[in-house]
Amino acid sequence: MVGLLFMVKVMERPKAAAGNGISRRDLVAWGVAACTCRAAFDPARAQESGETPSGGSPAGVGSVDSQLAASAADRTRQDAAAAAPAPAAPGVVNTRIGYLRWVERRPVISLPDQPPPDDGLAGARLGLDDNNTTGRFMDRSFSLVDVPLRASDDVPAELARLIATGVRLVLTDAPGPQVLRLAVAARPSGTTIFNVAAPDDSLRGADCQANLVNVAPSQAMLADAVGQYLVWKKWTRWLLLVGSHPDDVALGNAYRRTAKRYGAKIVEERTYKDTDGSRETDSGVVQTQQQMPVFTQGVAAYDVAVAADENSVFAEYLPYRTWDARPVAGSAGMVPTSWDPSSESFGGTQLQNRFARTARRGMRASDLQAWTAVRMIGEAVSHVAQGDVAAAIAYMKSPAFGVAAYKGQKLTLRDWDLQLRQPLLLADGRTIVSISPQPGFLHQVTELDTLGYDRPETTCKLQ
Repeated sequence: MVGLLFMVKVMERPKAAAGNGISRRDLVAWGVAACTCRAAFDPARAQESGETPSGGSPAGVGSVDSQLAASAADRTRQDAAAAAPAPAAPGVVNTRIGYLRWVERRPVISLPDQPPPDDGLAGARLGLDDNNTTGRFMDRSFSLVDVPLRASDDVPAELARLIATGVRLVLTDAPGPQVLRLAVAARPSGTTIFNVAAPDDSLRGADCQANLVNVAPSQAMLADAVGQYLVWKKWTRWLLLVGSHPDDVALGNAYRRTAKRYGAKIVEERTYKDTDGSRETDSGVVQTQQQMPVFTQGVAAYDVAVAADENSVFAEYLPYRTWDARPVAGSAGMVPTSWDPSSESFGGTQLQNRFARTARRGMRASDLQAWTAVRMIGEAVSHVAQGDVAAAIAYMKSPAFGVAAYKGQKLTLRDWDLQLRQPLLLADGRTIVSISPQPGFLHQVTELDTLGYDRPETTCKLQ
C-alpha cells in the first residue's frame, strides 16, 4: 500500500510542476534514480527490520548477479512451460517444434562477435510469439522444445527422444556433418529437419535430403553475394586468402566458383595455417601487426583481398594490416550475411525493436535464421488441416508457399535442393554496404537464383 501511494505521489509531482502528466522521459529518469537508491539500500538493515524497497526481496537488493539469476530462472521456467504441450482449448491443436541447439562455441577474434548464450534461440522464441499471435485466431498454437547439444552428446539419440514425444519439426544449428546425421536419422519417422546455421554446399548438393530444409544461406550463395558486388564495382582482381581448415577450403572453393561465374580473376591464392599463435595472447596485436603485412606482401596488382576463414583465425586481422592499401571482403571487412543488427530496410527496424524488447540485445544472423524457420512452420501449418504436419511440409515445398522476412520480397524454397531463396546483406559491422543480388544480374525465373547453385548446376538428387 505504501508503494502504491508513493507511485501516486510520483505521478502527481511532474503534473504539478509542469502542468501535465508524467512523460515517458520523466518516468525513465525516475526509474534510474529509484534503481540508484535501491542499490544504496543496506541489505543487512533490511533483513533486520523486515523492510523491502519497492516490494523486492532484501537478500537480493542491489545485486546484479541476483537479478541475472532471477532472470535466468524465469527463462528456465518459461522454457519448461513451452516444452510441454500447451493446454489446448477445445478445437485448438498445438504444433510442437524441437530445437537441437549446438552450444559448443569456438573462439572468435573480436569479443563483440562472441555469441550470446541464447544465440539463435532468442530468434526462435520471437518466431514462436509471432506464430501464436496469429494462431489464436485460427485455433492453432505452437510450442518450442529446446534441447542443448554438445560435441560429446549422442546427437541421433537426442533426436530420437524428441521424436518419441511426437515432435516432427526440428530446427538445428549443429555443424554440417551433424546436420546430415540428423536428417538421415529423422527420415524413417517422417520428421523434417530445418538447417538454420550450416552453410555447407554439400548439404544442398551430393548430400541433400528430401527431409532437410536449408534456411541458412549456403557458402555458394554467400560467395556469390560478395562476388556480384565486387564485379559491379569493377573490382575484378582478387587476392584469395584461405584458412587451413576443411570448411575454410570449402569456402575458398565457393569463391573460386564465383570468380569463374562472374568473370573475376584470382591473381594469387595464399593459405593461412592455423597454429593458435596469436588469437588469445597478450602479444597478439604485436604479432598480427607483423604477420599480416608479410602474409600479403609481394602479390601481383589486385583490387581487393577476399578472405575465406570459417574458423575466425585470421580474417579479422586483415583490415588495415595488408601490405598494400586494399579493401577486404568475405570473412572480414565487407561480410555477406542473412542479417545484421544495423539492418533497417523493408521494415527491419520494426523486427529489430521487437527482438530487442524480448532478448535485450541486437538480432544476429543466427537469430533471424531460426526466426525464419519457425515462421515458415507457422505459415505452412496455417494453410493445412490442423495437426497435419506432412501436409504442412508438402505445402511448404510447393510454389504457392512464401514467407515474409523483412527483405523486401517473399522468400520461397528451391524445389531442387530445398534451399530458401533470400536476398543477402553485405555488412561492414556498422552499416549495410549493399544487398545482393546486385543490379544487372538477371535470371529467367527470379534474380534470387543468381545466388548459389541454380537448377542446371545442382548435383542434388532428393530422396
